[in-house]
Amino acid sequence: MKRTPLDKNNNSDFFEHSFLKSSLSPDDLSTQELLERQCRYDRTIKRTGDIVFSLLVILVGAPFFILIGLLVKLSSPGPVFYLQERLGRNYMFFGCIKFRTMHPEADSLLENLLAREPSLKAEFEKDFKLRDDPRITPIGRFLRVSSLDELPQFFNVLQGHMSIVGPRPIVLQEVQRYGPYMKEVASVRPGITGLWQVSGRNNLTYRRRVMLDLFYVRKRSFIMDLRIFLRTFGVLLFPRDRGAY
Repeated sequence: MKRTPLDKNNNSDFFEHSFLKSSLSPDDLSTQELLERQCRYDRTIKRTGDIVFSLLVILVGAPFFILIGLLVKLSSPGPVFYLQERLGRNYMFFGCIKFRTMHPEADSLLENLLAREPSLKAEFEKDFKLRDDPRITPIGRFLRVSSLDELPQFFNVLQGHMSIVGPRPIVLQEVQRYGPYMKEVASVRPGITGLWQVSGRNNLTYRRRVMLDLFYVRKRSFIMDLRIFLRTFGVLLFPRDRGAY
């Protein structure tokens, strides 16, 4: 998918900040200044580590990738992979790659369901998720709970669209919820894992997710990345508190 920039000047809600009321205030910095502030770690060491580890995962895990792909294909008709447009660094859109976890007719299923059930529509509009989502296949539910559906994102890392550790990659509809903090969050690559993923995921309020992303962007370091990376393994092994669905 071709990367395209977000025209933030045409988004009237872009700098609406009523959603965010906290002690953290937005820095009066341009996007260019934020990029210039990035340290050598971001530009070289972190990127090198991302590439090396992603290559290792893809090469060593190739048989596992093939097995998951076969299970996805056998579970329902449709493609093995699913690409969703997400917002990356510098407001550039990219195709976030995942193993497909939904039925091919997922969009029409969702549209009909939300039209019939106002309560589900409210739930979906809150976090863009449904706890009991009928669109998800049985194998897809397992892949989501185990986070195995996100393995193909290592290809996004190799392409330079994502990092292993970073803020959560968001869809266009979520931009307004970041208010004036969006330009800081968009100054770094989104990550496969990050603070919100190891701090409760869907059990968190959306405001808390935004604050965690902002905290990471402002305080990121090798030590923080290492702690998040190691904590991710614990979350994957003991998922009871992570709230994935």
